[in-house]
Amino acid sequence: MSPAPKLASFPAIRGALRFYQVCSVVTGTMLLLLCAEMVVKYAFGYELFLGGSGGFLWFAPVVEGPNGHESTGDGLNLSLGILVTHGWFYVVYLFACFRVWSLMRWPFLRFLLLALGGIVPFLSFFLEVRVAREVRQYLKTREDVELHSRPEHSSVTQAVPAENER
Repeated sequence: MSPAPKLASFPAIRGALRFYQVCSVVTGTMLLLLCAEMVVKYAFGYELFLGGSGGFLWFAPVVEGPNGHESTGDGLNLSLGILVTHGWFYVVYLFACFRVWSLMRWPFLRFLLLALGGIVPFLSFFLEVRVAREVRQYLKTREDVELHSRPEHSSVTQAVPAENER
């Protein structure tokens, strides 16, 4: 069993949890956009562009060339932008996962499960809810135990007279 997080790290855990939640939602959303982009590109043969000869937003056909699939559109390739953005934000998501994992002192397999949230569609949304609920419950339980274990809050100890009452 891994050691329990220290009480002094609870504010850092709360901050790491908030950062993880934001990263989880952004990464999950980018992954869904990436999956949709891949379906459109490889199943239907189109890429999404911003600006250029086709107008504001338009789909350009993808052709098979000597180097694989080649784009025929001009303008800003949003399909490529989604791919790159998800890739870079997945690195940020991994950092957020690592931070929560290390502060909570979970086993390494738990980190691997969190990391899968950025590459398995919809998993990050489910993990975000579950991890947030679990961490908040753990922190609340530990704080309650610590509060009631102090002598001044214990119902077992008797009142100690103050200096001026002796």
